[in-house]
Amino acid sequence: MQGNKIRIGYCPTRRELFSAEEAVRYRGLILNIIKAVGNSMVEIIDINDINKEGLLHDVNDTEAIIRKFNMEKVDALFLPHCNFGTENLVTEVARAIPVPVLLWGPRDDAPLSNGMRIRDTQCGMFATGKVLRRNNVAFTYLNNSYIESNYFKEGFIRFIKTANVVRQFRNARVLQISTRPTGFCSVICNEGELVEKFGIHLFPVSLEEVTSKIDGIISKNSDTFKEQVEFIKTNISPNIEISEIQKMVALKIAIRMTSNEYKCNAAAIQCWNSLQNIIGIMPCLANSLLADEGFPCVCETDVNGAITALMLQAAGMNAKPVFFADITVRHPENNNGELLWHCGPFPYSAARDKSSGKAGKHWVLKSQAYGTCEWEIAPGELTIARFDGDHEQYSLFVGECKSIEGPYTRGNYIWIETSNWPKWERKLVEGPYIHHVVGMYGKVAEILYEACKYIPALMPDPVEPGKDELIARWTE
Repeated sequence: MQGNKIRIGYCPTRRELFSAEEAVRYRGLILNIIKAVGNSMVEIIDINDINKEGLLHDVNDTEAIIRKFNMEKVDALFLPHCNFGTENLVTEVARAIPVPVLLWGPRDDAPLSNGMRIRDTQCGMFATGKVLRRNNVAFTYLNNSYIESNYFKEGFIRFIKTANVVRQFRNARVLQISTRPTGFCSVICNEGELVEKFGIHLFPVSLEEVTSKIDGIISKNSDTFKEQVEFIKTNISPNIEISEIQKMVALKIAIRMTSNEYKCNAAAIQCWNSLQNIIGIMPCLANSLLADEGFPCVCETDVNGAITALMLQAAGMNAKPVFFADITVRHPENNNGELLWHCGPFPYSAARDKSSGKAGKHWVLKSQAYGTCEWEIAPGELTIARFDGDHEQYSLFVGECKSIEGPYTRGNYIWIETSNWPKWERKLVEGPYIHHVVGMYGKVAEILYEACKYIPALMPDPVEPGKDELIARWTE
């Protein structure tokens, strides 16, 4: 599941009027902290080769710093103020490199015994914040805090996750496998607007382009193919004919192969009814296996759902699989409870009781083809999201909830509880959303909220917690 590391342009700054020695010392202290905290998540690109201090303070270095960060293709900038800092140069660098920007400085020491102050870090960040705003540079701010504080360490990790969401969103390439089902007008998307507003590209292919690969995959019978067939036969589908399981695994591999051909990082497939007529199976189990590999493949050709899945998965640093769900029915006894359900694309790794998980036939569709899945997923705290838009307006629905007990139902499912379900329901119905959402274990609403700051034309639309609480998570 793990993705590539976030490449951080580390560009600490100082101002000539204050202690250069202290600024250099703090440059090193901060670097040690973020290396330890970031660990496997980040790759740090510093400016030690630009000047002997490794600090931004001389206008003659700015061009070289910008050139280096652009050549290194950094995903984010960290501009810690090691003393007051040089706000105009900080802004020049940030303005030239359109990536998420972290502004922070270590809390100042007490004045010396003679009354002199040697850093004035906090004061400098007031200045830098103003100049960044004047130049329309979005930035994330962490409160002036002690360098060893958990607040700084946790805030740095939050920023890394935010940068990952922005990176994944900007690099979204969605394989659209066939058209939407005729009756599903709710999943209509505007391909032109996705390109114009966000640089997101779709790659439409026919079902035949994907399914034509299946026979070759089965006949090749690679070791990986045999392992996956055996895993399903042993753990999920002991009563299904091996030939049916082979088609399910082959479909999963064919989707990945086609996605690789177009360099796509997510897919949306028309899962019924043409697919059943062509190869005689449902794609649910294939989608489930793909989810566990960190490759979202969503149902009913819901392109915006695939984009949502990429964003939410990125907020978890690609370490957790996401699940694509219908918002289905209210809990029969809990007025704030709701059923998240679908035919079978939820990751098997999340199954509450893997021993009872199984694949079978759809319980509603007339085709009665094999390939749906039936398991409840494990309890826990969840983040729910939906990227969508209409009339040239786009927003990101974000909410957090927890699982609760509820009655058994067919398919994949989990019952959730919110603090105010009618509020969620109204927001979802009044739009621009639909009945499809993406869920992931863990609370990351503040990450998605902050990421919208760096995505022009995308408005955050939190329902629970609200805006004030999400901002408070970034505040000491």
